[in-house]
Amino acid sequence: MTTTGKNRDTGALPDMGNAVHSQSGERIKVRRSGLLLVTILAGWTLLKAVPQAGLASSQATMPAASDGKIGASAIWQPPQEFLNKAHTVCEKGAGPASFDQCFMNQIAAAGAPADAVSFTRMLYQQNGGLVGIMTGFKKYGPVDAAQVLYPLRANDNYALLLVNGDPKILDIDDLQKLDRAALERDPMLQGVKKKFAQTDIWPGDRSSSTPWPRVQPLPAGGAEFIVSYPLINGCHACQHVGVARFGWDFDASGKFLRTVYIATPPPPKLTRPTRQPQAPPAPPPTTQPAPLPQQ
Repeated sequence: MTTTGKNRDTGALPDMGNAVHSQSGERIKVRRSGLLLVTILAGWTLLKAVPQAGLASSQATMPAASDGKIGASAIWQPPQEFLNKAHTVCEKGAGPASFDQCFMNQIAAAGAPADAVSFTRMLYQQNGGLVGIMTGFKKYGPVDAAQVLYPLRANDNYALLLVNGDPKILDIDDLQKLDRAALERDPMLQGVKKKFAQTDIWPGDRSSSTPWPRVQPLPAGGAEFIVSYPLINGCHACQHVGVARFGWDFDASGKFLRTVYIATPPPPKLTRPTRQPQAPPAPPPTTQPAPLPQQ
């Protein structure tokens, strides 16, 4: 006889308690599974949101110099002892691959403004790995000018940059952007080369306290920055034999258009002075014999 039959014969009810407990356990398992699934989904959503929040936070705290207009707030005049101290620290504690990064960290450690540090790091990324410190700024609008010190460069430690236009940064001593063909056609340069055969254009000295270019409006709108460059016969330390001028042209919105060669008169030493006709010598004064005394 089966248990069920026995229950029917004896009039006993089936064990409903076990069935109820079984069903309750199943419901508890389902609820636990649901809670686990919700927890997993919430955790995944939170993990996905954290990096985005971190990115937004880093973007919000990024200095204005890195995503806005470059300005005078990025100027920093290094103390006199800074270069020696930074060299000493980085030569001892950094290898060649990380020397530049160490040097830029020393700029921040020496008390440079946050915008100055941001400018140095931005410039490092854009100029092919040169550490530069802004030491001067002049606002023209929409394109401005910034004087920069390159403390790790062997020659020409100072540069002049045109900033806030399109492109963001232009080095006026990037000689590849100059219209050299127009310079070579100039009779002035041809005359100089007849006497100084190795004459060429070189970057200018931008270390002056007033290195700023002259600016004039363009007929169609925009502005032209007029920059002078030395003509040197041979090497960096060789004889200066002239000057060449170029205009850097921008439209009204600050977009770079071109460079234009501006004809320059030859240097004074190469200009023959005009001979003035000499006046004939003055005749010697005539002397009259003294009159004889009267008797």
